[in-house]
Amino acid sequence: MNVKPLGDRVVIKNVEIEETTKSGILLTGAAKEKPQMAQVLAVGPGGLVDGKEVTMNVKVGDKVIYSKYAGTEVKIDGQELIIVRQNDILATVE
Repeated sequence: MNVKPLGDRVVIKNVEIEETTKSGILLTGAAKEKPQMAQVLAVGPGGLVDGKEVTMNVKVGDKVIYSKYAGTEVKIDGQELIIVRQNDILATVE
C-alpha cells in the first residue's frame, strides 16, 4: 500500500536502535527507550496549511530526529509507521 501524506505531514519509520549499551549491558524490551530517530518514507506537498505557506524541508530517505511524543502511530501492511507534522521534526542526521 502506498501512503501519501497531506499538507505538511511526513510519514516516518523508526530506525532500529542497538540493544546493548556502550558498556556491553544487554537491554530488555522494557528497558529500551522509544527511539526518536527515523527514516522519512513519504513527504506531503506542503503549500497553504492553517493559513500559512509551508515549504517542505525534508525529503524521502532523510534520517531525522523527531519529538518524543509526536505524531500518530499506524500499522500498514505489517509495518509500524508514524505520521508527524513537519514542525515535529527537530533535525536531520547526516
